[in-house]
Amino acid sequence: MKKNLKLKEVLLITPPFTQLNTPYPATPYLKGFLNTKAIQSFQLDLGLEVILSLFTRKNLKTIFDIACKDNRIKSENAQRIYNQRFNYEITIDAVIRFLQGINESLGRLIASDDFLPQGSRFDQLDELDWAFGSIGFFDKAKHLATLYLEDLSDFIIECLDENFGFSRYAEKLGRSANSFDILDNYLSQNLSFVEELMIEILHKYLVDYQPKLVCFTVPFPGNLTAAFRCAQYIKKTFSSIKVAMGGGFANTELRNLKEPKVFNYFDFITLDDGELPLELIIENFVENKNDEFQFLKRTFVRENGEVKFINDSLRKDYKQDQLGTPDYSDLHLDKYISVIEVANPMHSLWSNGRWLKLTMAHGCYWGKCTFCDISLDYIKLYEPIAAKLLVDRMEEMIAQTGETGFHFVDEAAPPALMRAVALEIMTRNLIVTWWTNIRFEKSFTKDLCRLLKASGCIAVSGGLEVASDRLLKLIDKGVTVNQVAQVTNNFTEAG
Repeated sequence: MKKNLKLKEVLLITPPFTQLNTPYPATPYLKGFLNTKAIQSFQLDLGLEVILSLFTRKNLKTIFDIACKDNRIKSENAQRIYNQRFNYEITIDAVIRFLQGINESLGRLIASDDFLPQGSRFDQLDELDWAFGSIGFFDKAKHLATLYLEDLSDFIIECLDENFGFSRYAEKLGRSANSFDILDNYLSQNLSFVEELMIEILHKYLVDYQPKLVCFTVPFPGNLTAAFRCAQYIKKTFSSIKVAMGGGFANTELRNLKEPKVFNYFDFITLDDGELPLELIIENFVENKNDEFQFLKRTFVRENGEVKFINDSLRKDYKQDQLGTPDYSDLHLDKYISVIEVANPMHSLWSNGRWLKLTMAHGCYWGKCTFCDISLDYIKLYEPIAAKLLVDRMEEMIAQTGETGFHFVDEAAPPALMRAVALEIMTRNLIVTWWTNIRFEKSFTKDLCRLLKASGCIAVSGGLEVASDRLLKLIDKGVTVNQVAQVTNNFTEAG
């Protein structure tokens, strides 16, 4: 018998939906770590795969047929979209290719305003000439193509699946999951059309790679329901596979988990940094097949019908320089879809362009804001990474992917480390584009901002919860309104 060369111990999955334009970083981070342990893994952005399956001529035709056959078209807008169904069906594949950067010549046609069918999203267009100028047709075309997809999304929500959304799925169920009964009841119902597509794709990967452990990262409430649907299918169809969940949602919303029924779907739910908890699960339950829960790290399990939090391992979490370089292999970067939802150039960074993700420092160097979860380890345990190692990792990722855009996903990037990274980039004559999240520290002088710009930094994002010095002091923000104004002006003048 021919050996299946695809076999992997671990399958890492980002469930629908997060971003269309770039992979969520959790699975590349975990795969990079597993590489350092010689543990074979495969990663899958299931959300992207579902979107690319859903928005095809074949499935749009099916969607329109179902909506018409079952008399689901109620609103004037849905009828307006349905009346243009032929134009949607013949344009969808070309529009997706354009947003993937494959068919860029189509941009001039899209930007002409009368190429795409239009629903209500087009009724309140921004002043496009003001937003994009006379030669910014490419971004204008992306914006119009995004509105076109959002019209189709509105149609799907009304006529096919009320839980659909490009960056979330059944988010309201995720937000009510602390009681779990609502979500559990939903999971007893039939699959929606979108969920059927999702399970069909998941099944193929499970058969191809035959993993012993499937891990779902659930960063947001809008990923939770899809993760449970997938876990439900795995437990029903591939009962020997162990299933784990981690990620931002678990870290913030499931810290006091008490509901045993959750473990009808998942064997393990881990908190905070996932590398060591995942390694211990693999050691104990994949490689050695233990039956007793012991020597785990920050992991919820169900034992004798009760939820237990196991944190018995004496092994310490890995330092940031021990985690390896994020690994984007398996992910089809050329298939991600860049969209421009609003004309604001800063907002567009979140959904436009392919950004490789890195972290300058674990946790937050300030760690005082009263509104923040500063008691959580992933925020309070501050650990910067050396600039040389960071830029080494950037070069490794460029060599692997061919991409040169980076988003540093820090809680707040430290100004001194940003300076060191900028100098290291320039010393190596690297041509990169990068942006990150900051606090508006007074140390962001005009000179530092110019240096960051020279190294390829194109933008920074930061939050100001209230424009009142008195309230900023009460929440221990550590900045003043005038300071924020001066810093933002320094960045603006630096370009």
